[in-house]
Amino acid sequence: MTLPERHLTPSGIQPVFKNLDSTGSQDGASVGKELSETDAEGAGYGLRHETLSGMETLAQSISGACPTLTPFVTVPLVFTLAGNGTWLAYILATGGIFLVGWCIGRFARYSSSPGSLYSYAAMILPPWLAAIAAWSLLLAYVMGSASNIGAFYYYTNLMLRNLTGHELSTLLLATIVATAPVWVAWRDVKVSARLMLGIEAMSVTTVVIVVVLVLLRHGLHGDPNQSHLRGVTPGGFRQGLVLALYSFVGFESATAMGAEARNPLKAIPRAVILTAVLGGIFFTICAYVEVLGLGMSGKDLGTTELPMHVLAGVAGAPVLGLLIDIGALVALAAGILACLTAAARVLLLMAHKGLTHSSLRVTHARNETPTGAIIATGLAAFLPVALLAAKGTSGLDVYGWLGSLAVYGFIVSYALVCFALPGYLRVHHGVENLSTKTIPWLAFIVMVLTLAANLYPVPEGAYGKLPYIFLAYLAVVLLFFVFRSRDKIATQVKR
Repeated sequence: MTLPERHLTPSGIQPVFKNLDSTGSQDGASVGKELSETDAEGAGYGLRHETLSGMETLAQSISGACPTLTPFVTVPLVFTLAGNGTWLAYILATGGIFLVGWCIGRFARYSSSPGSLYSYAAMILPPWLAAIAAWSLLLAYVMGSASNIGAFYYYTNLMLRNLTGHELSTLLLATIVATAPVWVAWRDVKVSARLMLGIEAMSVTTVVIVVVLVLLRHGLHGDPNQSHLRGVTPGGFRQGLVLALYSFVGFESATAMGAEARNPLKAIPRAVILTAVLGGIFFTICAYVEVLGLGMSGKDLGTTELPMHVLAGVAGAPVLGLLIDIGALVALAAGILACLTAAARVLLLMAHKGLTHSSLRVTHARNETPTGAIIATGLAAFLPVALLAAKGTSGLDVYGWLGSLAVYGFIVSYALVCFALPGYLRVHHGVENLSTKTIPWLAFIVMVLTLAANLYPVPEGAYGKLPYIFLAYLAVVLLFFVFRSRDKIATQVKR
């Protein structure tokens, strides 16, 4: 049975029925123009309605950002560019992401849907721009999962080599870590949310303990090298700032749980903002302490393979280093699960709205999870990693290459949502004030500048080819959108 969709208007919640074709999809020429607010409940997508608590919804966003990975991988990379200004780069990155989170949160206060940012952009932008938002976001989540698979097998073998002198097959490790999250995502969304929450809580807690121990051992006084930004260059700092923004991508993934979150119009914006703010605080403190602690040990943060392991030694608790290393691997699996969970729901809504094949609308009768979309996104994440692993590509390269593609997708979708917000609030809710006139445009400019900084100067090697791959991907999906729209219009004319 199809239920009436709901729109949240200034006067209250109004039941509204959509004009759907016989397949349940909208006309491809008007895809996205009439997406409902609280769309998931209304369209009856077969997802488990209002099953996730506020904490479980928050777990989706936290795991999407995979905070444990930042001190493990990203902070050392930022340090190679920003040096003693790494902590400041994270403070400024937090400010930029907060602006984006504010825009997403404003949409989420009025609208909940499994389509995540795509459904927001589609309510006001032209159909072709909505399609770009949809396919960019889908690529971001899928490649985010794929890059985490690469990081998982790289760091697993690194730990095994240090402990035993032996390694396992990279293809075997990739298969294991790709298969398990797909099964959990298919089995039960509530179980997956609780699993992600527990994993991230334990991993982050262990990191925080090490950070506190390092500060106590150093003494509660500042690091003059960092406070005076010694050795920091403007060019390096700019590039480090861009890289610091990467730590946050995926922080909005709770928006994909619009059908399954309880009280989604409150729980989802809260999850997005909390992830941005708490993540920023966590990343900034970790960056400061890692630079401090590695300096105390006499090692270079930028070249140390397992920096948290070294930091635990500085803290006088080396056993915590091993726990953090293991926790980081488990957190990577949770990140894969979070990205696949979000990707499957975005793909589900895309199938319902005519952007992809209708078979991907299938949900499991008992589990109430999007079976077809989960399998499709799981395969899409695993296959490129399997191909690269079979060729002997380093997991760190897999993480970097596929992660860069994910970042392009996130930046484009973030920018489009920020661009869409002022018009949406003005047209649909009559809201127009100083904040809605300035914050979205500031956030949009931040995202555009971030994208530009990734394209110029042109990166060396394989990274220089990735922007062209991303543009080719967008060209293909736009052509697909145009031809699919024409086919639907032709079919309706014949009727």
